[in-house]
Amino acid sequence: MLRVRVIPCLQLRDGALVKTVQFKKPAYIGDPVNTVRIFNELEVDELAFVDIEASRLGREPNWALLREITDECFMPLSYGGGVASLATAERLFNMGFEKVIINSATLTTPGLIAEIARVFGTQAVIAAIDVRTNWLGRAQTASHSGTRTGDMTPDRWAAALEAEGAGEILLTSIDREGTWRGFDVRLTASVTAAVRVPVIAHGGCGTLAHMAEVVQQGGASAVAVGSLVVYQGQGLGVLVNFPERDELARRLGGAA
Repeated sequence: MLRVRVIPCLQLRDGALVKTVQFKKPAYIGDPVNTVRIFNELEVDELAFVDIEASRLGREPNWALLREITDECFMPLSYGGGVASLATAERLFNMGFEKVIINSATLTTPGLIAEIARVFGTQAVIAAIDVRTNWLGRAQTASHSGTRTGDMTPDRWAAALEAEGAGEILLTSIDREGTWRGFDVRLTASVTAAVRVPVIAHGGCGTLAHMAEVVQQGGASAVAVGSLVVYQGQGLGVLVNFPERDELARRLGGAA
């Protein structure tokens, strides 16, 4: 087991697996269930799925697809997108998901994180914080696939979500997402300094060196990766893959 978790974060849209750049222009990657089969063979430790349109369009999760995914997957799963009630979270847990990822509902359904954490435990709730830089150069939180902005700074918002009951923070830099330019280390460091729960850095990973940098300098407890594990390389075709475990262990620590 790696000391630092490396989590493929896979985007769903209309039943297909896609990949965006800065939350725009979703490109078709393939069938989510077939992708799960490949990650099973690669012995990935954990997977995260996010429906990028469910909350923005006010839709429930795609239950039929999620059932196929859980039936096929051999590893711990988390899911986000359209999780707006305790009943939805409970249905996901009953299907086999270990954690729910909540972003938009933190604004539209105040108290939902606390409610889910009270019933299922804080370890079952990941609070997602999406961040973009505004025209003044300041970090600004966003929700609903980046279409709505929040008032709090990312570090204060993370602390508030932790206080409500979030067991982890999934921190995504919209500016870096899908760009291969590396994580926003400064943003990550500001959030990790504000909370005691694990922070999963997401957005921009292009190399193993980027992972090591955000862990060592940003304080991230885990990294979520997208483009790196669904493409052959920057500007190249689709290839579902995962870094060699020996190399990950060397860079990030832990046994392969």
